[in-house]
Amino acid sequence: VAPKGSSKQQSEEDPLRQDFSRNVSATSPALFFGNAFTVSAIPIWLYWRIRLMDLLQSAVSYSVMTLVSTYLVAFAYRNVKFVLKRKVAQKREDAFSREVMSRKEKDERILWKKNEVADYEATTFSIFCNSTLFLVLVTAASFFILKNFNPTVNYILSLSASSGLIALLSTGSK
Repeated sequence: VAPKGSSKQQSEEDPLRQDFSRNVSATSPALFFGNAFTVSAIPIWLYWRIRLMDLLQSAVSYSVMTLVSTYLVAFAYRNVKFVLKRKVAQKREDAFSREVMSRKEKDERILWKKNEVADYEATTFSIFCNSTLFLVLVTAASFFILKNFNPTVNYILSLSASSGLIALLSTGSK
């Protein structure tokens, strides 16, 4: 049998668990998928204008690879945000704890501010770093590693390898 105070303590800890769980806020998925789609669609221009792949003839491979890449890049955004949010929250805690107010109000306010700042910074940094890494990998794969391949094969391999690699790298815990 649990002590009487445990349900009260658990209800007070629920917001903390939600703030630092892997579940993202309501705006994050739209932000992640919107940015991931934009970043995943950029290579279409590269292959259309530089590799001279026709838009209509390659529409199926462009569409499929853009959607797959969008999912993998958004997955990487979410994973990196989760890891970064904890680190940012720990670094920002001292700055928020300097404000003077009642102990309970201070603790709640610090937690809320710390979570909001950590969420924003982690989201921004996750999108920036993963997008940059993705575009660098696509460019390197396209022009250096797979330069002698057929443009369609080059496109499919470049996008799948780049998005798969950043998704894989995002699963690390450090």
